[in-house]
Amino acid sequence: MSRTNKKLKIFDLEGNPGGTTSLRKIFQTSIRPDVIKRAVLSIQSSRIQPQGRDPMAGKRTSAESRGTGMGISRIPRVKGGGGKAGFAPSTVGGRQPHPPKSEKKIRKKIPRKEAHFALCSAIAATASKENVVSRGHKIDSVSQLPIILTNSIEELSKTNEVETMLTSLGLSSEINRVRESRKIRAGKGKRRGRKMKQAIGPLIVISENKGISKAANNIPGLDVVELKNLNTEMLAPGTCPGRLTLWSIGAFTQLDKIYGGD
Repeated sequence: MSRTNKKLKIFDLEGNPGGTTSLRKIFQTSIRPDVIKRAVLSIQSSRIQPQGRDPMAGKRTSAESRGTGMGISRIPRVKGGGGKAGFAPSTVGGRQPHPPKSEKKIRKKIPRKEAHFALCSAIAATASKENVVSRGHKIDSVSQLPIILTNSIEELSKTNEVETMLTSLGLSSEINRVRESRKIRAGKGKRRGRKMKQAIGPLIVISENKGISKAANNIPGLDVVELKNLNTEMLAPGTCPGRLTLWSIGAFTQLDKIYGGD
């Protein structure tokens, strides 16, 4: 049996199989971590805000050097300022020697076809047990990858309903892993101005948001995204492919139509 003809179980909210579907062609895409990394870095660089300084900043001054023979350094000093050195770099009140420049290219662009291939490759990596385990996800109790659920998952409106659904699928250890990562990192000493880091948890891909996005907000590490808004960074956080992904059957059946395969 070819991989595209492979039958996958469709689970309900209680974790019971209630039907089957075939694996989509997009999962036959070769997994290219190098291309995925380029695409993720391109997405991340697009969020960086360009900044720069006025080229004359700190140079509009009457400061001059007094030369030699006075027993003081030859750095420029403001006239009438009591000998204050307020112009030269590396002095108190001095300008920056090499300030940020607005013309610097910070956006890392990649071809559109390469970005599309990276997304397809990241989707294929979600069905690879080797890649999912290498990211640190706990999937010992998971019966199959990818995990496909009925469309009723999109209508969940309470956090405890989402947690119960994840537990019935054998993902309780995965959710605990993310929660424990918050405790461990917070216990190392909190410093002002630093955000607490946590591990990345599962990703739920749906075709239409009917309430689950709000219900999943309070579960650490869990993200929900509509299929049309899916990107490479969500599937490969930190440029590492293989994020544990749950698909609603509505989103799963539209994969080849939206991202290629049919």
